[in-house]
Amino acid sequence: METVLEIHDLSFGYVKDTLLFNNFSLTLKRGEIKAIVGASGAGKSTLFELILKNLKPLCGEIKAAHVSQVFQDPYSSFHPSYSLLSQIEDVASTQELESYLPDFNLEYALLLKLPHELSGGELQRASILRAMLMKPDVLLLDEPTSALDNVIQLEVMKNLVKNLQNIGMLLITHDLNLAKWCADEIILI
Repeated sequence: METVLEIHDLSFGYVKDTLLFNNFSLTLKRGEIKAIVGASGAGKSTLFELILKNLKPLCGEIKAAHVSQVFQDPYSSFHPSYSLLSQIEDVASTQELESYLPDFNLEYALLLKLPHELSGGELQRASILRAMLMKPDVLLLDEPTSALDNVIQLEVMKNLVKNLQNIGMLLITHDLNLAKWCADEIILI
């Protein structure tokens, strides 16, 4: 399987003498899900910021193919003044949009609305839909199902797993049962 994300000997900390990561390494291949599990403040979201190059490591190397991210808070994922569809069209092709809608239990009419007109669960599913339409090699998922009820959570995760042949997924979760159910490897930080 093709490697889509490599992290070698990563060191990073916000405070000079306190490192969140010290010689941290990780390899993610297409077709894999790896779950990052840890307490609040352990550096899970910081790791995503480093992968996205929003933060610079003290040392080490991160090589990532095309990356897309699903944020934990769906309301911060979309601009409040534009329809969801226009925001999806800004970053992704909508050629396969219709085929993905049933997978995420969404109707086309919902995408014509403004973000505040949807529930948190609908908005999070639209965020995941947008990320998938971006055709990433690496999908970063930060608590992607925390805004969803248990039934929809399971459906969404099954549909993400169904698309694994094309991508590698790195999942941040506090839900150890979810990590055990879907991840090829669980990394405790």
